[in-house]
Amino acid sequence: MPAPLIRSRSNAVVRRFRALKEQAAGDLALLEGTKLVEEALAAGATVAEAAASPRAGRTPRGRALLDALHERGVPVRLMDEDVLASVSEAETSQGLLALARRPAFAEEAMLAGRPLLLVAVGVQNPGNVGALLRAAEAAGATGAYLAEGCADPFSWKALRGSMGSAFRLPHLRRVGARETMKRLAGRGVVAVAATSSGELPYDEVDLTRPVALVVGNEGAGLDPELLAAASTRVAIPMKRGVESLNVAVAAGVLLFEAARQRRR
Repeated sequence: MPAPLIRSRSNAVVRRFRALKEQAAGDLALLEGTKLVEEALAAGATVAEAAASPRAGRTPRGRALLDALHERGVPVRLMDEDVLASVSEAETSQGLLALARRPAFAEEAMLAGRPLLLVAVGVQNPGNVGALLRAAEAAGATGAYLAEGCADPFSWKALRGSMGSAFRLPHLRRVGARETMKRLAGRGVVAVAATSSGELPYDEVDLTRPVALVVGNEGAGLDPELLAAASTRVAIPMKRGVESLNVAVAAGVLLFEAARQRRR
């Protein structure tokens, strides 16, 4: 017997999804769209519940994904198009939502071998947080620390920006930046801070050693105490008249320079 179609926005299932849309809480994250749900499943994330509109299963890709959810024993609630769209963050809903459990990562895995780490401090824009994780994974980083003031990496905009990297790249959030840098120094990891007043261009620093690249928020950057705690401060030379780079772009430049050096 097919599942009943949910037509009321006051239904308990709808309220459950909407609560996570409005504010992430606990260990669940709201996923929207085929791509994010596919990425979560591929990463081995536990999907607790899903909601689909009738059109979600009208394409081969959509049917395959719904079959994969059913095979994993995930309850899939059938929702009216308008009801599901009322929970959606996207301008045009793809007809599929899911609640996934946030993965837990071990710090020791991030520090294994020759670490390449990203430390982000006070990055408040969720899209930038997602882009930071995506760039870090793409460059081969071993992990990331999202220190105080960073947006939640499992908010909808951050997940959209990371395109699944939040499920795959080991990372810790809500950590103290100073304590993290001290702990990393004790493990032989060198902190390299990005700042417009850096003493050296970023490509003149040895990034082949165990290293943590430290970036600050979109406006103020890193505070003087954190800059002083870093072993090295680097700058990205820019054309005159350009004040700064987006934090995710700046981190990407540093991460891929480290990747380039490590390939030699």
